[in-house]
Formats: sequence, structure tokens, C-alpha cells
Amino acid sequence: MLSSVLTSQHDVHAKYGGVVPELAARRHIETIEALVKTAMEQASLGWTDIHAVAATRGPGLAGALLVGVSYGKALAYALRIPLIGVHHLEGHVASAWINRPDFPFPCVVLVVSGGHTHLYLAESDDRFELLGHTLDDAAGEAFDKAAAMLALGFPGGPAIDRVARSGNPEAVRFPRPYAKPGNLDFSFSGLKTSLRYYLRDLDRAGRPRPVADIAAGFQEAIVDVLVSKTFAAARRSGVKTVAVVGGVSANSRLRTRLTQRAQDEGVLLALPDPVYCTDNAAMIAAAGLRAYRRGHVASWEMEAEAGLSFPAVSRLRIRGASGKRRKPLTQPA
Repeated sequence: MLSSVLTSQHDVHAKYGGVVPELAARRHIETIEALVKTAMEQASLGWTDIHAVAATRGPGLAGALLVGVSYGKALAYALRIPLIGVHHLEGHVASAWINRPDFPFPCVVLVVSGGHTHLYLAESDDRFELLGHTLDDAAGEAFDKAAAMLALGFPGGPAIDRVARSGNPEAVRFPRPYAKPGNLDFSFSGLKTSLRYYLRDLDRAGRPRPVADIAAGFQEAIVDVLVSKTFAAARRSGVKTVAVVGGVSANSRLRTRLTQRAQDEGVLLALPDPVYCTDNAAMIAAAGLRAYRRGHVASWEMEAEAGLSFPAVSRLRIRGASGKRRKPLTQPA
């Protein structure tokens, strides 16, 4: 990786408690050209050194995607080089191999972020079987909503992680949602509701909120479910390799628990460096390189697609815990 440049929009969205699509798209327009220039300078490359351009095609916010796809198209066309459209989830999956290029297949991959909590069996870098997914809120959404209820600010995941470090995860015990044996799906909406009622009861009783303990207990509930289902998926799939990617994979408690569980069970674990966990261009470049090597390039008619399905999923069997066939996901859960 010769260079990886990131700019944050937290200052734009923090006062709204979440991402405002129109503002996100505007900031993309304002910063993309300068970011590309900085990345090229840090890599000590000229335009003629580039062999292809990869851009996120979807899913995501339509306006923000449109900026990246349009810029990528223009750059590739001007340089007369291939354009590669990358699915956002394929980028997250590819991030596990940035630091571990020799990490073996097949492996179980947990993609856990603000919009996704999905378990896959990866048979190769372009063949995936969906094992389980969230039925409502993703883990990252649950963290964001909990942080809002606790007045910890936005984004919620890092805020919960930071405050929880000084709390006792056993002081306030929240339910472990959808913990049925053998089921690899997730559900975090009930956990969010449990927190709301707990805070309501504290306030009605006039008792102070032990914010650090609450954050630690809430975080522990999510981490328990993520860890147990991920390793259950590995056992059921008969593999000894697990990769965990996405923004929530930067959570310090999750990383500690995953590392310990992998050691206990003799499982090879791939965790991207934290800088590659949250949304970033490096992971899209990594996925784009894989596609480039397979000769998979886009046409000039490629468009941004906010609800883009995971392309590899529809080509494979997709089964739930019962063994019954699932329908491919066309929208991020």
C-alpha cells in the first residue's frame, strides 16, 4: 500500500446525530480532487504509473456514490485505463488481506459495520456463501443509537468503546439477542430497546446513570453475540480460519475477545489494522486489484447503485440455520 488518505466528515454530521446524505455528497465533491492529489504525492506516482481505477459502485448513499463513480470514470477515461466497479462489502472483505496477503481460503468472514452484520463462508476471493445476517439493526447502528441515548456523541461506536474502558461489563447485564443454538442470524433492535427501558427506569427512580458501566455492559452484549456466532459458523463450516472486517472490527473489546477465542480454539484469525476497518479507499483498491487480476472491468455505462446486491451471493447456495434456501439480499439489512 503506497498511500492511503482519509478525510473525516464527523464535523459536518455530529450536530445532527447521524449522516445527512446531501451534506455528505457536497463534502465529497469539495474534497475528492485534493485527496486524490495528496494520495498520488504520498505514493510518489505520476498519472502514467496507474494501470486501473477502482471506485465504489454501491451500496450506500446515492449522492456520495455518484461523486466517486463520476470522478473514477473521468480519471480512467482521461488516462485510457480500465475502470473497476467495487461492491462496498467486497471492499471490506478484501481489507482482511491487506496486512495478511497469504491468509488462506476457505474461511468464515464476519462483516460488521454501521449498515451490515453479515457472516459469509468465503471459498475464494470471489465466491461467498451467506451464512447469516442481521434481521434489523446492524451492530454499528446499535452502537450509534446507544451512544445517542447516553449522550456520548457521534459516531457512537468509538464513543462507546472509549467510555466502556473505564466501566465494568458485568455491572449492568443486557440480553444477548437472538442467541438460539445453531442460528447464525443477528438481531440488535431488542438490545437497543432494553437499554431504553433501563435508562427510563433509572430516570423515573431518580437514580444516577453509571454511564461507563452501562456502555461496558451494552458493548459486552454485542461482542458476546458477534464472537459466539462467528466461531459457531467456523465450526459448522468445518474451517479453522476466521476474518472479521468492517468499522465495528476496530472496537478494542471485540478485537481482544476475538483474539483470545481464536487462541483458545486454535483458529487462524485475520483482523485488519484499525485504519483499514472503517470505510476507506485502501480496501476498495484491494478489492479492485483482485478484480483487475481476474480481468473483471466495468463498462463506461457503469452507474452508482444505492441498493446494489452482493454479486457473489446470488451465484451460490444461500442457506440459513435450518438448511432452507434463502433469497439473495438486494438491500443492505
